[in-house]
Amino acid sequence: MPAATVHHPDPAWRARLAILAIGAALLWPALVFSEFKPWILFDLQSLGAASQFLAGFLKPAHAPEFLAMVLRETWQTVAIATAGLTLALLGAIPATLIITERLSISRLGTRRMHWAARLLRQLVRWVLVLLRSVPELVWAILFVRVAGLGPTAGVLAIALTYSGMLGKVYAEILESTDAHATGALLANGSSRLAALLYGALPESASELVSYTVYRWECAIRGSAVIGFVGAGGLGQRMDESTRMMAGGEVCTMLIMFVLLVALADAVSKLLRRRLG
Repeated sequence: MPAATVHHPDPAWRARLAILAIGAALLWPALVFSEFKPWILFDLQSLGAASQFLAGFLKPAHAPEFLAMVLRETWQTVAIATAGLTLALLGAIPATLIITERLSISRLGTRRMHWAARLLRQLVRWVLVLLRSVPELVWAILFVRVAGLGPTAGVLAIALTYSGMLGKVYAEILESTDAHATGALLANGSSRLAALLYGALPESASELVSYTVYRWECAIRGSAVIGFVGAGGLGQRMDESTRMMAGGEVCTMLIMFVLLVALADAVSKLLRRRLG
């Protein structure tokens, strides 16, 4: 290596140092206002509670009565996620038909969309934005206040949030596919539904199914989170065990969640392989 290269410093060291300084200047106020205090974890009382919890966490609970309860609540969690996603599909599919410009009959033969169709599409888009902007946890809190504790609040919370997500992504997937078959069907008098079923879906079925199964997997995880606010399922039982510092019970329920996510991933791969 030449001597000049060894003895000369990095020519960009000033810029790198300035970037680090700017990053630290931006990060410090965020840490202050978020009241980030990691040293609390090393407090003697915190360490004692953590060690007690971890001691039980490393020994998963396996009592027959507890395992029966976990299986029952796991099934309820899957039921909440599946029912919520099904209701979300009932809202997302019609919304997708409305906002997907590729399925617009009003655009056939012209470059400008009819003003009424444009207004309807924009209104539906705003509704989808509203639904997906509110997290399912917030919806769950609202529905728990209205419908009371239980899985009903969880199903409705997942349905509202995921209908906004599915409608948006479905439309984007359909818009990105080859438009030749869909345009030919619409130009020859086909209905929008037939153009969707025989034109757009065959091109994007694999991606649509993969995303739907992924959202089902997310709904299973989401049902665990909303369970902490009383929306039923395994998350509600995990909240109770966490409050009692029962580490073994929490460990068993976490293992069940890992198995559920692995099952959803296996189903997604199987469906993609069949459709591929």
